Amino acid sequence: MSKNIFVLRLISKVMSENMSRPTSMSDTRKRASKHSSLQCHAGIPRAVGGRGLSVYMNLAACFLLLFSAFASAPAAYGDQAPNTTVYRKALPGYKYKFPQDHFSHDDFKTEWWYYTGHLKARDGRRFGFELTFFRTGSDYKQGAEKVDAAKADSAKADIAKAGSSKPSPWKLDNFYLAHFAVTDESGKTFRYYEKLNRKGLKFADARQDAYFVHNEGWSVAKLGEKYVLKADARDYGIYLLLTPTKPPVVHGKNGVSQKASCAGCASHYYSMSRLQAEGLLFQKDKPIEVSGLAWMDHEFGSNQLTSEQTGWDWFSIQLAGNRELMLYVMRREDGSFEKQSSGTYVLPDGSSRHLDLADFKIEKVSTWTSPKTKGIYPMGWKISVPKEKLQLTLVPLLKDQELTTERSTGVSYWEGAVDVLEGAEAKPSGNGYVEMTGYSEKFSKKL
Repeated sequence: MSKNIFVLRLISKVMSENMSRPTSMSDTRKRASKHSSLQCHAGIPRAVGGRGLSVYMNLAACFLLLFSAFASAPAAYGDQAPNTTVYRKALPGYKYKFPQDHFSHDDFKTEWWYYTGHLKARDGRRFGFELTFFRTGSDYKQGAEKVDAAKADSAKADIAKAGSSKPSPWKLDNFYLAHFAVTDESGKTFRYYEKLNRKGLKFADARQDAYFVHNEGWSVAKLGEKYVLKADARDYGIYLLLTPTKPPVVHGKNGVSQKASCAGCASHYYSMSRLQAEGLLFQKDKPIEVSGLAWMDHEFGSNQLTSEQTGWDWFSIQLAGNRELMLYVMRREDGSFEKQSSGTYVLPDGSSRHLDLADFKIEKVSTWTSPKTKGIYPMGWKISVPKEKLQLTLVPLLKDQELTTERSTGVSYWEGAVDVLEGAEAKPSGNGYVEMTGYSEKFSKKL
C-alpha cells in the first residue's frame, strides 16, 4: 500500500528520537545489541577497533548522515523555501511503460519495490517472506537551487581544476531502506531485519536505466523475463528465481491510486500479482529447496497522510483458479474509511476490474494485542465482494508478525502471511499477505 508515507515517517522518527537526547557509549551498545538487525553505513568501516566503538561509530554515522540531509529541509510539500527540491506529484493521466516503469523514478519523492510470497519445502514445511526496498529522496539536493550563469561557469572551472567531473560519493540525493522478514509456520517463529543506507560508495542504489535495486547484499534484478531476488540475514536468507505468469496490473483509475480527495494525494501503483517462485531458503545457513507463489508491488509518488487519516490496512490475495485480489482501506480518525479506498480484482486471463470502496466489505474476526507495543490489531478477516461473488476468510499463519523498530526507525506495524478460505463452506483457496499500520500509534502528517 502507501509505503511512501511509511518511509518518510521512518526517517523523521530516527532524527527526532535519537538527536533529541544524549546517548552514552554503554547505552549505544545495549541498543545495538537489542536491534542488531539495523544496518546503516556512511562510509565508516565495519570495524574500527573494539566492537563497542565500531557500533558507536556506525550509529553515529547514521544519524550524522540523516541530519546532514534533513536538518534544515522543509517537507516536500507546503511552503517551498529556496534551495528546496520540489518533487512530482502523482496526478491522473500517467501512462505506464514496461519494463521502464520497473526502474527507479527519482523525480518522485518516495518509491518502493515490495515482494511477498508463500514457499513450500519438499518435506511440507511452509514459509512466508517479505522483502521490500525503499527509496526516499532528500528534501535538499546539492545543485537544486537556481544559480546564474557566472556561478555555473565558476563551478565548472572548479571541477576542471580538481581534475574530475564525477559526482561526489558523499552526495545525499536519496536514502535507501530495506526490510526482510520470514514467517516459519512449522517452527512458529517470525524474524525480521532491516537496512538503511545511502548511494555513495555503492552501499545501495536503485537504477534509472535498468531494473536493479540493491541494499548491500539484498537485491532484486530483472534478467530477461525473470527476476532474481536475494537477501541474507542472521537466521534466514532467500535466493529465488521469479517468473511472472501474468502482465503487470495497474491499480486505481486514470493512472493513479488515490489515497484522499486532494490533488497529488495519490501514487502510481501496479503489481505483478502472480509470480512462480523457485530457489533456496536458508535457515541458520542450511539450504532448503523451496517453490511457491510470490506477489510484487511497485509504487511511487510524493504524498503524505492527511491530518484526518490514522493508518491503513492492505490485502494481497492469491486465489485458486488463477485469480488475485488487492484491497486497501485508509482509516480515518472517526473510524470510517477514506472514500478513495479501493481495490483490484484480477481475472485468470490477466485482465482486471477496479473496485470502489462500496464494492467490498472487510470485517475483523477477532483482535490481538501486541505484548511489545500494546497495539490492538484486527486478527482474522472476512471479506466479501458481492459483484465478483467472492466470500473470503483470512487466517493468519501466526498472530505475532509485528515489526517493532522503536530504537531504529520508530515505527511499528503488522505485516504477515495468511491462509485464505473461500465460500460458505470455507474451503482452502490460496494464500495472501496483510499489512496494518497505525494501530500501535497514529501516523502523523508532520514529517
